[in-house]
Amino acid sequence: MPQLERAEIERAKRKPTESLDAYDYFLRGMASYYQRTREAINEALRLFYKAIELDPDFASAYGMAAWCYGWRKINGWMIDRAQEIAETARLARWAVELGPDDAVALSRGAHALGYVVGDLNAAATFIDRALVLNPNLVGAWYASGWVRAYLGESEIAIRHFAHAMRLSPLDPHIIGMQAGTAFAHFLAGRYDEASSWADMALWEQTNYLTPVLIAAASSALARRLADAQKFIARLRELDPALRLANVKDWGAFRRPEDLARLKNGLQKAGLPE
Repeated sequence: MPQLERAEIERAKRKPTESLDAYDYFLRGMASYYQRTREAINEALRLFYKAIELDPDFASAYGMAAWCYGWRKINGWMIDRAQEIAETARLARWAVELGPDDAVALSRGAHALGYVVGDLNAAATFIDRALVLNPNLVGAWYASGWVRAYLGESEIAIRHFAHAMRLSPLDPHIIGMQAGTAFAHFLAGRYDEASSWADMALWEQTNYLTPVLIAAASSALARRLADAQKFIARLRELDPALRLANVKDWGAFRRPEDLARLKNGLQKAGLPE
């Protein structure tokens, strides 16, 4: 993919690591990460840890390893939640400490710090720094969109996702940008727009939990209950353990009213207590 190729050429120019072996593991980790299945994310995590073992100062490898835990949280794949959150915090903090001038390390580490660890203020600060360092880094605009949405800043989130999609319309993260745009519209009470964007993400990848969850809540609050129930059935296939009582664990909400809106929609859609 041309966008990825250009990004890798730019990264190579910046020499993120002097270890070619560590870099090889990192690139193999990225290839696994973009497959996004549970097995592939586990393999990506193993490869990023191997890159860190070969170069303990490899900031981007810490950032990507941290974000693999983010993907595990998104999809309900965490096994030992407390331990995995603690490990995410460790990896994310090393990413931002070792890579203060590395926009990739900052944006990935910060995204994990905000979403998994819940430190949204620090996440926004580090992502803003990444955007100053590299205003053309799609991943930083993507991370910023999500963190702004979790902070309750829906309109900023939508603008940042739109900018990311303009920069790289064929990006592997396009599903996350579409799902994030859906989420931001949902939080703003625009349920038809939210449903439309969630549908776009689901065209790209049917087993991505986030747009299914947003589509279910949006459809219910727009009084399309048949659609809502269909999405709830799919949601329960993807994450059988998801309930209204633990839906807070899926996100990272600054404003209680945002979580309340989501729970209300999912309750109307038929998600069990």
